[in-house]
Amino acid sequence: MKVCIVCAGNICRSPMAEVVFRSRLADVGLQDMVEIESAGTGAWHVGEPADPRAVDTLRAHGYEPGHHRARQFQKSWFDDVDLVLALDSANVTNLHRLAPNEEARAKIRMLRDVGSEGRDGGDAEVDVPDPYYGGDGGFELVLQLVEQAADDFLDAIRDTRDGQVRTPSRS
Repeated sequence: MKVCIVCAGNICRSPMAEVVFRSRLADVGLQDMVEIESAGTGAWHVGEPADPRAVDTLRAHGYEPGHHRARQFQKSWFDDVDLVLALDSANVTNLHRLAPNEEARAKIRMLRDVGSEGRDGGDAEVDVPDPYYGGDGGFELVLQLVEQAADDFLDAIRDTRDGQVRTPSRS
């Protein structure tokens, strides 16, 4: 399974999610089953490294961020991915505009929707807020939300027999 995690610029939220998801998959030995990558819907940061605050937050919590370079999600990628996980509803809208057909649109989900049917309280807010214009606390919140989403994703993978991740539909 190939998964692309998408935010706006691919320097804060989606690189953090990519690192956390890869780490969680490796922790349980599923790194060969699921390939994780990230991208942005906008082009303004293409080629840039991850935001230093994102890198610092990851390292402070024991993750190794690696050497990230921002990329922009391309329409042709829908043919190569099984699931596109957006960090917020604006990115879902942008991805839907980019999707060439209904099959591609069906691959788009909110990051915090995957496996969330078991989450206590059924949290209605699924956006992961963009920390770019805020302080360090925003990056801590992103990490917390991404770690929960990664755990939910692993639960969803474990709960399936056919390798497909089930996600709740939102109206």
